[in-house]
Amino acid sequence: MTFRWYGEKLDSIPLKYVKQIPGVSGVVWALHDLPAGDSWPLERIEEVKAQAAAYSLNIDVVESVNVHEDIKLGNANRSKHIENYKSTLVNLGKAGVKVVCYNFMPIFDWTRTDLFKQQPDGSTALYYEKAKIENMNPAEFLEDVSKQGTSSMPGWEPERLSNIKNLFIAYEGVTEDDLWGNLQFFLEEIIPVAESSGIKMAIHPDDPPWNIFGLPRIIKCKNSLEKLLKLVESPSNGITLCSGSLGASYCNDIPEMVRYFKDKIYFAHIRNLKRFDNGDFTETSHKSSDGSLDIAEIVKAYHDIDYKYYIRPDHGRHIWDEKCRPGYGLYDRALGIMYINGALDAFEKGGKV
Repeated sequence: MTFRWYGEKLDSIPLKYVKQIPGVSGVVWALHDLPAGDSWPLERIEEVKAQAAAYSLNIDVVESVNVHEDIKLGNANRSKHIENYKSTLVNLGKAGVKVVCYNFMPIFDWTRTDLFKQQPDGSTALYYEKAKIENMNPAEFLEDVSKQGTSSMPGWEPERLSNIKNLFIAYEGVTEDDLWGNLQFFLEEIIPVAESSGIKMAIHPDDPPWNIFGLPRIIKCKNSLEKLLKLVESPSNGITLCSGSLGASYCNDIPEMVRYFKDKIYFAHIRNLKRFDNGDFTETSHKSSDGSLDIAEIVKAYHDIDYKYYIRPDHGRHIWDEKCRPGYGLYDRALGIMYINGALDAFEKGGKV
């Protein structure tokens, strides 16, 4: 069990609090101040390792080593960024990192229209409004969401979003097939380095798992994950199975996917959401009955495959007046961990949840 942590300077949650959540053995981290495409210095990695070790926490999982847009576009500048990615993997391997989560989403990372949507119980949560996405141009959307506080959110780095118009021009005419080809080229380059460094690469699904603003998205369902694994057949080419990202689509059966991909899931994100018939969705507590996903059945699937890799609660609500990063407060994610651990305890004792 792990807990995503943004670092001493960027996270309001101190490691001494993370250490107090029962069952948590490591933090999921990244050097968020470094732009995508830069190489991560070993001394900076070791600094984070020492911070975590002071609380007996490991840094086995990195989320994310961001992929530069030049790599996704497959343009002439991609080689230098790929070489930097390789050197980062080598340095992470030296520090004992075991898994690197990454994504291949063009321009935008996870996309929501409301970061603090009021919920019936008085909490707030991340929310996706389909009509707003479909009726706004990207610049309007960016301005609207940025007012809600995205300045330091992963995937919304200022240096990337300040160039938003040029990025959309660069992606004109780029198809899903093009993106698949550029992903394969990237993996063919970096997977051998990951193997020799003792690292497993775990791609994160697109969030949400459909195209937005005319941009191609390719990691959306079981078939696309199968295709990903066949691009480069290697023990270092694997999956981050995110129940919330994939679960936003009615087409994805998360427990079945857990059982199907089993040993290729190197990182598991577990969270719940409530889908609406108009295409909207809101994130909820982890409790199965609060959302559209049967979290207990998802946990049972991991229990049934005897899952041995890394897991974390994903986005939580903002509860008890906590001031925190959108989706990444302490309280609801800690509750999520206890819900997951309680379900695991029950299944290990042969019970039902």
